[in-house]
Order: sequence, then C-alpha cells, then structure tokens
Amino acid sequence: MSHHAAIVMGCSAGGLTALQRVLPRLDARLPVPIVICCHTGSPDVSLLVELLAHASSLPVVEAQERSMAAPGVVHVAPTGYHLLVEADLHFSLSVDPKVTYARPSIDVLFEAAADAWRETLIAALMTGANSDGANGLLAVRRAGGYAIVQDPDEAESDVMPRAGLAVAGADACLPLDEIATRLNALCLP
Repeated sequence: MSHHAAIVMGCSAGGLTALQRVLPRLDARLPVPIVICCHTGSPDVSLLVELLAHASSLPVVEAQERSMAAPGVVHVAPTGYHLLVEADLHFSLSVDPKVTYARPSIDVLFEAAADAWRETLIAALMTGANSDGANGLLAVRRAGGYAIVQDPDEAESDVMPRAGLAVAGADACLPLDEIATRLNALCLP
C-alpha cells in the first residue's frame, strides 16, 4: 500500500494544455484525491472543469466550501478564492488578498495541503508565467512530502518550474508526459 494520501498540482500559463496531457494518463484506480490550482484568468472555473473532465480518467469537480477531498476525484480550485485544505481534509475557501498576484494561489493551496497531509502529500508544479507555487513547494518538501517539477526546458512557460526548482528543488524533475507515470507509481500499491 502506498504511503501517499493526496496529490496537489499547480500551473498557470500553458496549464490547461499541460493538465489535458497529464490527467488522461492518471490511473482511474488512483485511491487519492487530486487537487488542482490553475490560474486561467477566466471569471468562471466551470469551463476549465468541463474541459478537464473530457480529458481525465477520473471525475473532475469544482472544489466547494466544506466538501471533502474525496479519493479518486480531481478537485479544481474555484475562481476568485484561495483553496485551503483543513486538518479534517475538508476544503475551505478564502478571499484573503492575492498571493503572487493570484487568487486562487498555488502557494496557499500547497502550504495548506502540506499542513494537512504532511509527508503523505505529493505536489506537482508545472508550466506557468510567475513564481506562484515555489514557496508552496518548499512547504511541501519541509513537511516531508514529495515534489515533482515539470522540466522547465519543455514547459510552455518556464518561469514557474524554474522558480520552483530555485526555491525548493525537487524529488523529480520530469517531462510532462512522465509526470502521470510517476504519480501512478507513487500512489498505486
């Protein structure tokens, strides 16, 4: 049995394309919740949820206040709110100020998830045009979690993965098409 209990993913510029390549490769039997923060710039996350649902091997839903981080489900952070994971593994939403110009912020999600899941968390930081996620990735690593960063040389926008590597390093720096393979290997018995 895997000792990993959850996966968080963060991306921005190029993130939809990246997620549409990673999610179909995830094993439909994954026994952990997957929580995604993707800056889209869109006023409504429902289109992102719909597009990812078409690509994903797992059900995709918008994360809701007080809903549970359910195993085998992809939860997407809603537009305009920071998404946090509480100690009881329920979500909470916050309208606190933007972090690294973003709300939802990858840093906020990763830090809250690191507090909730500690060493059982896996974080994947992918393509993006700002440094959001770098400090969150550091929090995951400090909690004993496992950090994956997309290879910046093949990211649509390399700023986010480079910032993640510079601030936090990584347990694995992988091409996009190998991220799901690693997640499956880490989470399936």
